[in-house]
Amino acid sequence: MTTQQKHSNRQWLRRGAAAVALAAVLGGIAAPVALAAPAPAAGPAYAATAQGGRGHLISLSALERLGPADVTARLATLGLDAATVRYGVAAYRLTYATVDPQGRPTTATGLLVLPRGGPHRLELVSDTHGTLATRDDAPSGSPGYNRLTPYLHASAGRAVAAPDYLGLGGGPGAHPYMDTRSSVTASVDMLKAARTAADRLGRSVTRDVYATGFSQGGQVSMALGRELSRQGSGFRLRALAPIAGPYDLEGSELPGVTDGRVAPRTAVFYLTYFLTAQNRLHPLYTDPAEVFRAPYAQAVESLFDGNHREEDIVAALPASPRELLTPEWYENVRAPRGALQTAVKANDDACDWKPAAPVRLYGGSADTDVPFDNTLACAADLARHGVRAQVVDQGPDADHFVSAIRSAPQAVRWFDSLSRENGPR
Repeated sequence: MTTQQKHSNRQWLRRGAAAVALAAVLGGIAAPVALAAPAPAAGPAYAATAQGGRGHLISLSALERLGPADVTARLATLGLDAATVRYGVAAYRLTYATVDPQGRPTTATGLLVLPRGGPHRLELVSDTHGTLATRDDAPSGSPGYNRLTPYLHASAGRAVAAPDYLGLGGGPGAHPYMDTRSSVTASVDMLKAARTAADRLGRSVTRDVYATGFSQGGQVSMALGRELSRQGSGFRLRALAPIAGPYDLEGSELPGVTDGRVAPRTAVFYLTYFLTAQNRLHPLYTDPAEVFRAPYAQAVESLFDGNHREEDIVAALPASPRELLTPEWYENVRAPRGALQTAVKANDDACDWKPAAPVRLYGGSADTDVPFDNTLACAADLARHGVRAQVVDQGPDADHFVSAIRSAPQAVRWFDSLSRENGPR
């Protein structure tokens, strides 16, 4: 797939999101209705966290209710197979207490989706989303494509918790992009808040969690599975179905940035986002000009403030990593060392553990955002721990987004089969 085709595909996704938003307006979807006190500002949030602890539900707001035909129509905007749709859905925004990357109290938001029908007691899906630069594109933000896979899973009869992550949706501050640890804590705490919210809404959820996610969310779901498998998590991991995750930053993703396996403009976008976000956690530079060439150095940090659209960010950046980075930092990306190596290794072990639950790794061998080598490396990591994960390659024509469109409905069917085999516990 050419760079032009790749960006055409991204624009198609944007148009799909805009069409959904327009349909919401024309269809008369009600504005969010507060069912609890609105989320507090940053100061009171600290008190709420201390009082209720991590995962404490601060507020619950209704977003929209759809019937089965409406769900099917939404899924059709991206070509998602709707054969598993059995119920309508009800969607809510949750605001809850969690912690930031330094362990300090903060708040985050996320999307809870419940089926309108089905059993009273529901199994729970954690659905973690891919890379977002615009905070309102998060699942609990404006109606768009990041609600579609939560709707797909909920319409099959499960509760779905889709965290926005820190700094996206209604969460304060900047998003710590690709900081696995804080994405996992936000995801665990979203599951806790989702159980409380479901109970308030007259439904209950079991301890069982099916974890899935796409792209950045695929990597998060693998690391989340490890956390849920630890004693005392309060949850029970039933299955892992990540899609096209960057599990192998040092061995696959970063080499792909410089050897062409990652499309150049896509590589520039991911790389700039990663370096500016990680600099706040693992100081990589004092002045952006140490890393980025002029004239980009003066703009890179402001571009990822959560308010810029992805297409505007891409337009403000160069066409290739060589044009973006200073010669020294281009070589550092080719062979990470120092603070960059520390940042990479801190986020590079999502598959380095032994799941007791079954694992299916989905991806596409034509992926030029997250090369399929990432998925193969994850399978190899699991194999070293004695776990044989099924690798599902969606074919030689499956790029990053096509792999998601094909894989998500397959994951729903797999979760259905596991539920029938074992039943809710």
